[in-house]
Amino acid sequence: MSLLGTKWTVHGDGKSITPGQVVTPDERLSWPRTIGIGLQHVVAMFGATFLVPLITGMPPATTLFFSGIGTLFFLILTRGRVPSYLGSSFAFIAPIMASQQQFGVSGALGGVVVAGVTLAILGLIVQKFGASWINRLMPAPVTGTIVALIGLNLAPAARDNFEKAPITALATLLVIILVSVLFRGILGRLAILVGVLAGYLVAVLRHEVDFSQVNDAAWIGLPHFQTPTFHLAVLGLFVPVVLVLIAENIGHVKSVALMTGEDLDPYAGRAIIADGVATTLAGFGGGSGTTTYAENIGVMAATKVYSTAAYWVAGMAALLLSFSPKFGELIATVPVGVLGGAATLLYGMIGVLGVRIWVQNKVSFSNNINLTTAAVALIVGIGNFTWTTGNLTFEGIALGTAAALIVYHGMSALAKWRGTAPNPLDPETAQPEPHLAKGN
Repeated sequence: MSLLGTKWTVHGDGKSITPGQVVTPDERLSWPRTIGIGLQHVVAMFGATFLVPLITGMPPATTLFFSGIGTLFFLILTRGRVPSYLGSSFAFIAPIMASQQQFGVSGALGGVVVAGVTLAILGLIVQKFGASWINRLMPAPVTGTIVALIGLNLAPAARDNFEKAPITALATLLVIILVSVLFRGILGRLAILVGVLAGYLVAVLRHEVDFSQVNDAAWIGLPHFQTPTFHLAVLGLFVPVVLVLIAENIGHVKSVALMTGEDLDPYAGRAIIADGVATTLAGFGGGSGTTTYAENIGVMAATKVYSTAAYWVAGMAALLLSFSPKFGELIATVPVGVLGGAATLLYGMIGVLGVRIWVQNKVSFSNNINLTTAAVALIVGIGNFTWTTGNLTFEGIALGTAAALIVYHGMSALAKWRGTAPNPLDPETAQPEPHLAKGN
């Protein structure tokens, strides 16, 4: 493989996968098959990647542009060893929407830039010193709580959109649920995209879609770029997102390593740096922040193809589509009812992902430290507690994240000082090694 990871050996005859093996990141199938799999990755990321700009009011084509750029940069920086697509991160929805209320789109973009720079810096630290310090800072009780409160904090936004067009929203939600349970393989993994398309059709039949902007748009043109402005008040909204993105990136690297049998730990820091730089670029140009995608892990698991060549195809395809204003305007016509139906599931999935982190790591809530950490932080986040000091306003996600960190580490330190810390040999209170989150 070349230094940039753009050279691959052909797996077997290039037409089929050797029984019991996978196509590793430094291999590929024939180019027609590789292109086909790459386009599957584009389809897999569509539903989630476009929902973020649609919900937050960001230009879809611009977000797609920086998604493609970010993916290609990720592949270069990780030297073609970590297959991944960088799409819009759901974790950015709440802080972007909150900051827009006070500072508009430019203020939200400033927050995205700050999050990206912070993530890149932390990636450098991980690359230098390893990721063990992250596990100590964010063990499973804390990570699960933060992920859960970010999703559940968005529940009112999903409700508001659902109520604006309940029939369309309900149709969207029902199709997503039915497709996910009735079909297996790639179709089942694309349930969100299928549901959005079905909801869109319902909205068209109910005359809820306005195509005037699509008709006026050119077929070829540049995406709409915007510049950020920076406000100290948004920092508290975006810092929690950084913690989630670190967990998602490391979780992605560990998942791919597990499925391919390769040691990718040396590339964990590079993956975080690449996502940080991609997010920074997006913030400077008008796109939403990025993250690795569980949907694309699903495609790899289904096809047994982990070739980074397929992701080069996906990244370049995303770039090409971003240069069609007509395509961007078509995506922008997705009505509020469809967003409400999809968001009802998606926001809940983010919340349940936090619960899954607890379950996978066997977090014991008979341990009063774990119980108190989750109890306090979740109520602060879901209730959207607000604290204003001077010109700074901190809301539920920021305060909930701070509460999770302070309560957990504060109680742990006091328990250790007093000698009341749980017995690590007690199966009711023992805490396993933390396992970080993966997904969008």
